[in-house]
Amino acid sequence: DMGAAGLTSSSVEMASKGSLGIELNLDKVPCREENMTPYEMMLSESQERMLIILEDGKQDRARRIFDKWDLDFVVIGKTTNSENLTLKYNNEIKGEIPIDALSSKAPLYDREWVKKKLSDKKINTKRLKKLSLEEALIKILSSPNHSNKSWITSQYDQMVMCDTVLKSGSDAAIIRIHNKDKAIAVSVDSSANYCKSHPFTGGKQIVCENWRNLISVGAKPLAITNCLNFGNPENKEIMGEFAECLEGIKESCNFLDYPVVSGNVSFYNGTNKKNIFPTPVIGGVGLINKLVKPLCHNIQKENTTILLIGKTFGHLGQSCFLKENYSITDGNPPEINLLNEKNNGEAVLDLIKKNFVLAAHDVSSGGLLLALSEMSLGGNIGVKIFKPKKLRSLNEYFFGEDQGRYILEIDNINISKVEKILKSKNIYYENIGISQKKYFEVEGEIKIDLNVLFNINNKWYNTY
Repeated sequence: DMGAAGLTSSSVEMASKGSLGIELNLDKVPCREENMTPYEMMLSESQERMLIILEDGKQDRARRIFDKWDLDFVVIGKTTNSENLTLKYNNEIKGEIPIDALSSKAPLYDREWVKKKLSDKKINTKRLKKLSLEEALIKILSSPNHSNKSWITSQYDQMVMCDTVLKSGSDAAIIRIHNKDKAIAVSVDSSANYCKSHPFTGGKQIVCENWRNLISVGAKPLAITNCLNFGNPENKEIMGEFAECLEGIKESCNFLDYPVVSGNVSFYNGTNKKNIFPTPVIGGVGLINKLVKPLCHNIQKENTTILLIGKTFGHLGQSCFLKENYSITDGNPPEINLLNEKNNGEAVLDLIKKNFVLAAHDVSSGGLLLALSEMSLGGNIGVKIFKPKKLRSLNEYFFGEDQGRYILEIDNINISKVEKILKSKNIYYENIGISQKKYFEVEGEIKIDLNVLFNINNKWYNTY
């Protein structure tokens, strides 16, 4: 993909990674303007361009494909064993330079940076004003960050070529491969507050949440791209945020076998000398080998079993519960256990492939109760959730943002099979409730009509 520095960066990067040289005939490069110089051609950042290296002799096959889709295609050069970038124009060599000088041996910045330590500040939730579960949930559901976003997505065409099987609004979108029974799932995630609090943990978390979102629609995660948005890197604290976020992203990607195939970096973002929060954005793609019926987060029918996969510890640091209800943004992000992430995710994917799962949703911002409300509102079917027998704090259990967790809707006829599989894989799970008609209910704490809950979730936009 031709991004920054256009033809220069794309050709040099590809040749460098293949330990080859590359020769370009700039007379062949399609130009919108007449009399463009080689300098302009090599640095132009015109968009929607790709550089492809084809096996010799397959140019005509490639041309037929591009002609079919009415796209420009032209052969502009070849790879060589010279390990040089050679530029020809008007039958003259206009430039020749070793590939290494522009890639592996290019000068490197060595900016000063500092690590950010985990905060030792404790949040004493016992001193906070007491709120019922219902009051806290209503505040979160009606907040700008967690209100219904369909008023945005409905303004855009999501059905190009009619291959969109599951539109945005669930954990991931699903797009069918044209005229095939395969499909890809796509999800985009970011957690700027986690990254600001502890960049290394925040970087790990974003990759893991993206991984969970793809698994929740039945896709095997394949690879990610990233968009790394940060403040001024000349500030050693900001450079530290950048370096540690990347280390966190790298650790999760390596452990989950979830490679980074592309990305970009945006520095110097801020206003009036105030830097933005570190905001790495992860876009992930997964594969569904055989698409029968798209899986989403919406509860599908009444009188089914609701399972929670993964342990709940009640982590409230950096939670939206504290932010939306008490304006508290202190604390550390939740711990990321990569082994649990991988084991839980692969177990859920196995259950989905065996057609045991009616609906699935990962638990992230807002915790268990927000995730359940999203499932219930999406399917317009209520739930009745049981309170656990051993409970230190209602708020910690229902709003804690512990990672590596999923909510699954399972048909009662399959529950024993599902539990047997989970036990065989040593996966921690809880049977937390059932689906029901009309009401969103937590035993002895909440009972709200779904129509009322829907209006609460749409309140922010309707009163904006």
